[in-house]
Amino acid sequence: MIDFARVQKELQECSRDIEASGITVTPKSENLARLTGTIPGPIGTPYEGGIFQIDISLPDGYPFEPPKMQFATKVWHPNISSQSGAICLDILKDQWSPALTLKTALLSVQALLSAPQPDDPQDAVVAQQYLKDYQTFSGTARYWTETFAKTSSLGVEEKVQKLVEMGFPEATVRSTLDAVGGDENLALEKLCSG
Repeated sequence: MIDFARVQKELQECSRDIEASGITVTPKSENLARLTGTIPGPIGTPYEGGIFQIDISLPDGYPFEPPKMQFATKVWHPNISSQSGAICLDILKDQWSPALTLKTALLSVQALLSAPQPDDPQDAVVAQQYLKDYQTFSGTARYWTETFAKTSSLGVEEKVQKLVEMGFPEATVRSTLDAVGGDENLALEKLCSG
């Protein structure tokens, strides 16, 4: 049985410390077993400036079993699946301890962004690129961060203009942007698919 009193305490600890760490954990609904975490991309890495969302599911045995975490934000990293967002990190598997918290787990995920382990990859293609062509890896990781982990600061009119310049009809662009809550990348995906 999940220790919900502990989860509440952990959520309070995270919200107290948000200014210093930039890490957040919020419930997806009334049920505290499904949470969303966010971590800022570490400074001095291709992930700098990005805000990465992580889906968190707490198993019945939490805190004696590790939380299940996977990236909801697409990320180009040897230890994170570019397809599913699955994370290869020992503390989320056999090195978990009940002394660890959701925040310490997210800090470890953030540290993994700073220090990839290409010899123990989750994504073999990314790991090979990291080892054989670091410049391309770094450029791709930076591009994915710009594309998927940064919220566009463009206003609605700029987004509309940008998408219309790509050849989409203005009325369709406006309705698609409305449907996806103003997310330019999702709108482009939707416009391209149909």
